[in-house]
Amino acid sequence: MDLNGHGFRHRNSNFLKLILNALLKSDFHNLHSTKGSNKPVFLLLSHHSLAQVLKDFTHVRNLQIELPSGDAGTEEGVLLKWRAVFGSSLQKCVILRGTSVDLKPVSELEASLEDSGSIPESICTNGALKSRVVWTMISSLIAASTRHYLLQPIIMNHPTLKSLVLTDGDGQGTLSMGEGQLKEFRENPPSASSNRTEVPAANMEMKYAPYLELPCGMALRGTTLVTIKPSSDGNTASSSRAETDAYISGSFDNPFKTAVKALMKRRTHLLEMKGF
Repeated sequence: MDLNGHGFRHRNSNFLKLILNALLKSDFHNLHSTKGSNKPVFLLLSHHSLAQVLKDFTHVRNLQIELPSGDAGTEEGVLLKWRAVFGSSLQKCVILRGTSVDLKPVSELEASLEDSGSIPESICTNGALKSRVVWTMISSLIAASTRHYLLQPIIMNHPTLKSLVLTDGDGQGTLSMGEGQLKEFRENPPSASSNRTEVPAANMEMKYAPYLELPCGMALRGTTLVTIKPSSDGNTASSSRAETDAYISGSFDNPFKTAVKALMKRRTHLLEMKGF
């Protein structure tokens, strides 16, 4: 987290980050222990927890906040990573999901089985499996839109803010807002539903690979890459496509960056999603 103005130096930035992490970890612990649930309890932190810590800091320009853990629920062993950009509402989101991570790659024969580049029939016909894939996308969007809602008082109370990033200690999700997105947010505050920003109707591009080998001797099974953009975004220019592809390929660090680049070469399946 970078702070500029009023003589703040590097040690002040680290000190403030420690305060934020301590507050969030304390709140998470208390909420988990009182509720006894695995639900994404940071929804209950409300607006004031983060804003209260920052109220005495002025001229904040670059802010990065790390939550203690990811907030989109997954089954044990499932890999889930997402990255989203928001202005007043969702602008784009990339989700990477793998049913399991192998530490020892399988044989080439097994890896090549049923690898046509298409989404396998099992996902389309198996209702439980299809529901798990769809729920992964929905839970990731709920997590992102909830984080966005929690940032509202910080954005409004710090007009000098030029970049804002909200991550988590698990490396699961990243929400980012640049100077243009922050300006849009202030000029057109988002509408909220149930303590989160409403997710607009969107178009989705889904790519699938049954098996992907990654660097460092890792491999992913049943890997799905989903790119989400609002339906109202009608810009289809080649420059916009190139910009989107660059964002997708750079969404995650290695070894998962390798998986994303491999998936981008796969067949694309188009889906539509209603707002919620």
